[in-house]
Amino acid sequence: MAGASISVDQEHFNCSICLQLLKDPVTTPCGHSFCMSCINGFWDIETCYKCPDCREPFSPRPDLRRNNMLAEVVRTLQGSTSKSWDLPISEGQGQDVECDSCVGEKRKAVRTCLTCLASFCDDHLQPHLQSAAFKKHKLVSAFRNLQENTCSKHDNKLLEVFCRTDQSVICSLCLMDNHKGHNTVPVQEEWVEKKKRFADLQVKYQSRLEKREKILLELNKLTHSFKCSAQAAVEDSERIFSELIQSIKERSSEAAKLIRAREKAELEYAVGLQEQLDKEKAEINKKRSELDELSNTTDYIHLLQRCQFVSADLQANDDDLKMALNKEPPFEDFKTSVLELKNQMENVCVDGLKNISKSVNYRIITDAEPETREEFLKYARQLTLDPNTVNDHLLLSDCNTKVTSDGMRHHYPDHPERFTYWQQVLCKESVSLRSYWEAEVCGENGVSVAVSYKGIKRNGFETDSRFGHNGESWRLVCYPTKYKFWENNNQIDIPGPASKRIGVYIDVKAGTLSFYGVSNKMTLIHKIRNKFTQPLYPGFGIGSDSSASICLYASSGATGQSLKKKKK
Repeated sequence: MAGASISVDQEHFNCSICLQLLKDPVTTPCGHSFCMSCINGFWDIETCYKCPDCREPFSPRPDLRRNNMLAEVVRTLQGSTSKSWDLPISEGQGQDVECDSCVGEKRKAVRTCLTCLASFCDDHLQPHLQSAAFKKHKLVSAFRNLQENTCSKHDNKLLEVFCRTDQSVICSLCLMDNHKGHNTVPVQEEWVEKKKRFADLQVKYQSRLEKREKILLELNKLTHSFKCSAQAAVEDSERIFSELIQSIKERSSEAAKLIRAREKAELEYAVGLQEQLDKEKAEINKKRSELDELSNTTDYIHLLQRCQFVSADLQANDDDLKMALNKEPPFEDFKTSVLELKNQMENVCVDGLKNISKSVNYRIITDAEPETREEFLKYARQLTLDPNTVNDHLLLSDCNTKVTSDGMRHHYPDHPERFTYWQQVLCKESVSLRSYWEAEVCGENGVSVAVSYKGIKRNGFETDSRFGHNGESWRLVCYPTKYKFWENNNQIDIPGPASKRIGVYIDVKAGTLSFYGVSNKMTLIHKIRNKFTQPLYPGFGIGSDSSASICLYASSGATGQSLKKKKK
């Protein structure tokens, strides 16, 4: 009874590493059992000690001893069956398999015979356990897809060898035929190797998955924040424009009130004047009537006496009637002023809308900045110095890739782009949206590594023509023990010692300019953010007895090194 029980549960006594019946079994602290040689071999190639089944870590490495009780059970199991259980099954092991000998209702198979290429239930397995004719047959735990584990070329021989040369599973006859002399190993050994690789791949995939999940979480947070910010911006925009519209309406109401007040004043004045004119008309008509009476009188004395007073009244009243009626269209100037205000407001709105459009040009996802020199070199820019810009006290050499201040004056042809006072030179090529280049610097008196707009002033000793002393250029000055960075005539001191090789990386779209010291490791020297509005050209400023050489990226010990930010 005990033997039958052990036979049924025999798969539980297989080592999960080699899939064979346990040999010199040992048990780990987590409770799983393995062959002593398998678990020690597994740990010998691992950097940390984990259980192959549950992945529980152990520190330090456990000191395993032979499990005598389990070894006795395995020995008893081997003795009761006298069969070989040394072959791993690639697929379907441990799943429900139907018996091939059952007629009608199929019972569950418990063993598979690799010689008969059939699976058997407990009843149909008895001949293999009892008859000497089946003594050499190989029994394993029942598994599916039996035909896929046998060789179709050699009478269904078991596939038990892996050819590493052809990367295929073969039988023992194939080994002596088409695969003779190839690098072959038992399938168990290759399975163990593959399993180890899969374990490493699982770790890498897990790490990659965690990175993706982290980025996805950050992206979800950014998108949520972006939506909230967009909604707040829309609400602010509606509120501000409503306030603007309300303000315009109030100004319009004030203008209307001003017009009405002026209208009222002018009309009141006109009404008063009209009443005065009507009154004067009445008086004039009265005078005319009196004059008609005098004209018809025959009393000479009376006419002569009244004529003097009539003439005097007419002369006095005629002098004070002096006015000029304005016949121009009323409020024409006001209309012109309002139209001018309208045009100004429209121009302001157009310009303001352009600024608003620029301010909302935001991207949640931006291009990541390189982290290693190998990544930076993907954006490498080959440069040459422009002879038309070099100062007369500088010497170009090495196919215009090196510039030196040798203390001598060199007579170059006159050119409007030449720097006439400062010892500077620009490159012929402008940088692209993302560019990287390197230069070797040498000298005690400072070498400037710069970028500049092409329109920088070229003549005179003013700061307008010197790198870093205006709004059109930026420069890093390298001394043996320190650096100085110049921007808009402002200086920043950066402690050294300085590197002999300087790397420059610029991302125009992101608006960043970075300088790196390149040696066994790459060190960030200084980084700025700026909105670059024109094409940029690399340039150099050379102190006396100093030089700079543009590198061709042929060799460097810093390839693949991580960039580490320099502490200030």
